[in-house]
Amino acid sequence: MIPSQMLKGVLQGSVLAILSQRETYGYEIVQALEAYGFGTISEGTVYPLLLRLEKGGLIQARFRDSALGPRRKYYALTEQGREELAQFHASFQAMAAAVARLPGFAPEKEETP
Repeated sequence: MIPSQMLKGVLQGSVLAILSQRETYGYEIVQALEAYGFGTISEGTVYPLLLRLEKGGLIQARFRDSALGPRRKYYALTEQGREELAQFHASFQAMAAAVARLPGFAPEKEETP
């Protein structure tokens, strides 16, 4: 399980990454996060995040009809969202590399005979 404080730091970028693949709706984003190993994330966490992303111009939303019930609000990345995702990716890679260099995180080197 990923601790909530750690998750909080990467959730926005993770949602943008999911939306970079295709337009989708909130509940499907929740399911995708779980499938990628983020654990159970409530819709009450994802929907306010989607609203902030939309207000920030990183995503756009539109309603589409659903064969399974009422219309659904689908989200897609904007160009600004794609730029933010690229920045998140670069920052995350730099952080992961720094953590990997910490004592105890680096892979053990094999001794040669």
